[in-house]
Amino acid sequence: MTAAPVAVPPPPRRDPRLDALRGLLQLIIFTSHAYGSFIGAWLLPKVWGLSDSSEQFVFLSGLALGSVFARNRLRSGYGAASRDLGRRAFRLWRTHLVVFALFSVMVFAVAWATRDADAVVRNHFAFLAEAPLLAALGAAAMLYQPAFMGILPVFVCCMLMLPGFMWLLGMAGTWALAAPILLWSGVQIWGWAPPSLGGTEVAFNPLAWQILFLSGAWLGQRLLLGQGPLPFARWLTIGALAMVLFGLVVQLSEYGFLPIAAIDATGPRAKEDLALAVVLHSFAVAWLAARLLPAPQAAVWGWAINRALGRIGRHSLTVFCVGLFLSFGTSSLFRLVRGDVAPDAPFVLDVVAIGLGSALLYLLAWWLERPKPAKAPMRMDTSTMLRE
Repeated sequence: MTAAPVAVPPPPRRDPRLDALRGLLQLIIFTSHAYGSFIGAWLLPKVWGLSDSSEQFVFLSGLALGSVFARNRLRSGYGAASRDLGRRAFRLWRTHLVVFALFSVMVFAVAWATRDADAVVRNHFAFLAEAPLLAALGAAAMLYQPAFMGILPVFVCCMLMLPGFMWLLGMAGTWALAAPILLWSGVQIWGWAPPSLGGTEVAFNPLAWQILFLSGAWLGQRLLLGQGPLPFARWLTIGALAMVLFGLVVQLSEYGFLPIAAIDATGPRAKEDLALAVVLHSFAVAWLAARLLPAPQAAVWGWAINRALGRIGRHSLTVFCVGLFLSFGTSSLFRLVRGDVAPDAPFVLDVVAIGLGSALLYLLAWWLERPKPAKAPMRMDTSTMLRE
């Protein structure tokens, strides 16, 4: 007796909410990397909570790739799905190396042009100048991560973990989430972390950050297979609201805006190692977004601003890479104008610099989506052929 064929779900329809969220996250990432900006220092979500755009982007990426892997496995088998993901991870790793090489050139060029020799040391590129071969090998191994070079490696590492997690998910169901939880716990309890080179640290410890990515992958497969909403939705919403409120109180106490002692809820490596409060806040924000955003067919997603954000979101990788260069350029401009101490220059400098950078990222996405001209059909000159 042969087993009945497994029905392959159709590919999920493009969700304008996810595209717009990705686009918004990309602009927030660009602004938060433009160090020295008043906007980045006071007006971004991370200032008023315990997590920021990076956590949400990792979670959403896991959701998308988990859905892709699950469908490929049902259609072509586990091996084919793993090979497809391996090719995706390789392309991303290759992109990281290209960005690393070009960004290094930019750092040294800016240091020379502005006569700011300390820029190389400040951004941790001195190791590249002192030991270029070892630095290049370290970059290839994703263990040498100077400034701005930490985010793509965590995606590559998480993608390489995904096939094993999806296999475990197929064997154990939701209990498979115990594996990423235990790995994350090892970071928190015993300080597990990959080694690093050149006086740098791995900016986003993949042994911790995988909990966001793999949780997203679990949810992505669940959504693909139509397994229904999560249980206890009402209580999850109440808990998420409480966590977001707690994050706001922590930040307000830290800034001295509340008449209470500052609350230390994270620790010194909260971002790198994804402390418990950061994880819970990240999941809380993601849950509230899923519950409170209008449905995909709502008219709000047709507004010009959301169409623009969606266009940026559909080209997240390219926009992110270019945004790194724009962020560094903007930071260099702020440092040139303001020096090391913050904002004596007019606030309009922030508005112009951040606004112009955001506009350039939108134009890049627009250019990538421009209609391609149809190729004219080849015409065969039969008269010449006949003469021959």
